[in-house]
Amino acid sequence: MEYDYHEAMKLSHQLCFPLYAAARNVTNLYTPWLKPLGLTYTQYIVFLVLWEKDGISVSEIGEKLMLDNGTLSPLLKKMEQAGYIMRRRCRDDDRVVEITLTDEGRALQEKAKDIPAQVANCINLPSEKAQMLYTLLYELLHNSQSKN
Repeated sequence: MEYDYHEAMKLSHQLCFPLYAAARNVTNLYTPWLKPLGLTYTQYIVFLVLWEKDGISVSEIGEKLMLDNGTLSPLLKKMEQAGYIMRRRCRDDDRVVEITLTDEGRALQEKAKDIPAQVANCINLPSEKAQMLYTLLYELLHNSQSKN
């Protein structure tokens, strides 16, 4: 059987499109809760990393969020200017920049605590399907990263 590239090039046959559209839709669900806090989605996920483990390097944050320094640096600068974090060079290696939360950054966690539940209510996906999707997405991430 001959490969039909016309058929393969249809949008409806692309895994990338529903992933892209779903990611945009889910990310946009956060806006009503993040906007009053003055946060973007990307800042929010940086906070999630820091609330889990404060005092880590920029490269560790980038690794966890799969973001490069070019994306993180201006974001962290804005977060520092807003008084949420402090950036400082590591004593042992001045090439490493460590990020720590300020009191304001830690206090923001309390204000944001209901966001995961609010967004989950908007998605309206049974918990077993949400867990299955979560597992499949991380499997896809792992498999696609190992190819690079």
